[in-house]
Amino acid sequence: MTKDGSPQAPKAPLQHPSENAGKRDRLPPGQELVEDFPVLDLGIRPPFDQASWRLEIAGAVERPLVLTWEEFRALPRVGQTSDFHCVTTWSKFNVQWNGVPFAEILRMVKPLSGATHVIQECADGYDTNLPLAELLGGDILLADELQGQPLPLEHGGPLRLLVPHLYAWKSAKFLRRLLFLEQDRPGYWEQRGYHNRGNPWDEERHG
Repeated sequence: MTKDGSPQAPKAPLQHPSENAGKRDRLPPGQELVEDFPVLDLGIRPPFDQASWRLEIAGAVERPLVLTWEEFRALPRVGQTSDFHCVTTWSKFNVQWNGVPFAEILRMVKPLSGATHVIQECADGYDTNLPLAELLGGDILLADELQGQPLPLEHGGPLRLLVPHLYAWKSAKFLRRLLFLEQDRPGYWEQRGYHNRGNPWDEERHG
């Protein structure tokens, strides 16, 4: 059992997706390696109330879902070490995360055949869009732990989506809703001139 009373599922062995990235350079072009973990957000950090917190998965899925914190924490969990790349030109190597594989959410909700995109909607009013195809890799994680501790508020706690192969604005903090759509819908930064995909190795910073 965890401190919050929810069951603790066994953690799978650590994965190291950044070390299996083929022959591409580990540090994307235009990035500077840092040792600390800078904090960037919209200036709003909604407090975490475990009793009222919910994660909703809705839209173009067969089985819409609303999870309490206890239900989320009871899902199958994995640990993973991956690199983290911010569009503001810094990168941090070997960040340790724990959480629920996005593949588990896909298994539970069963996206409809026409679903093409997923919108991350967050408690601070932020949102960002991703093609569903970008979320099918084995290292996509609903992360609620950082470096072996509960994900702190400044890094998006209690929950953020982790998409290591894209710039970090695509890994939304304070996640509260995943909306599956049958068409694209640009998010907060995409509407303000950021690239629609955000691939660090292609320096897709702006559209």
